[in-house]
Amino acid sequence: MTEQLGTASWKMRQVVLSSRPLSWINTAFPFAAAYVLTIGRVDALLIWGTLFFLIPYNLLMYGINDVFDYESDLRNPRKGGAEGALLHPALHRTVITAGVVSVTVVGGAMLVLAGAGHPLSWLVLFVSLFAVVAYSVRGLRFKERPILDSITSSSHFVTPAVYGLVVAGATFDFGLLALLAAFFLWGMASHAFGAVQDVEPDRQAGIASIATALGAWPTVRLAITFWALAGLLMLATPWPGPLAAVLAVPYMLAAAPFWSISDQRSDSANRGWKLFLWLNFFTGFLVTMLLIYSVRQGG
Repeated sequence: MTEQLGTASWKMRQVVLSSRPLSWINTAFPFAAAYVLTIGRVDALLIWGTLFFLIPYNLLMYGINDVFDYESDLRNPRKGGAEGALLHPALHRTVITAGVVSVTVVGGAMLVLAGAGHPLSWLVLFVSLFAVVAYSVRGLRFKERPILDSITSSSHFVTPAVYGLVVAGATFDFGLLALLAAFFLWGMASHAFGAVQDVEPDRQAGIASIATALGAWPTVRLAITFWALAGLLMLATPWPGPLAAVLAVPYMLAAAPFWSISDQRSDSANRGWKLFLWLNFFTGFLVTMLLIYSVRQGG
């Protein structure tokens, strides 16, 4: 390990790993879909915005998380792979710098292309980046404030979509608000369920979360309820949006086996979490098909 620390290739792999490549699509797709469906074309802003929310955004968000969670991650057997890098302290400055520089460069290009004609988009982006930092950084640590942790985590995925809608000039009618509310509940449910598997490591490290506050099984049931509500809200969206209501069902089924899970066995929820990660690709594909259908119908 000591010999590896000085190699550029090893550092690069660790930096990339810290950005959670499996989750890149979860922030880039909402922006891209919201933007292109509103504006109806592919342009430079779409490309730069998608790139921004694909890599720099995640590098900053998860890099900060891995740096400030290092001590607790040492006690967490999940860390050190696709579910989160266990960053050597010698890499902390590198990861933070990479996140800040990439967000500044790519985000700056995105803002130049967006122009000054969308002042609300600046506010949305500020809120989005503030939530990214506030979730993990010392002194704020929203991730240690139960309920607020799930709200903040969900905003990480919803605000890219809101930014895409605002910068593209979308009209926020009832159907669109219902869709965003469903997405937000999906995000809260996902965070809450993900927190269940870490109940014991978090408590040992003195870290509060929605799962440590409520307990394992109440948090699982809350997550399932949020997914169900998200599905119901999709019924209030314009066609073919209601078809997406059924996509909440696989998530509920993935969490259902842990309905009565105890705090002591909460780590077993990792099986459901791994299934959740794959479900994102499956449901993402189906949502893409629905969006393509929607565009064709609109054309």
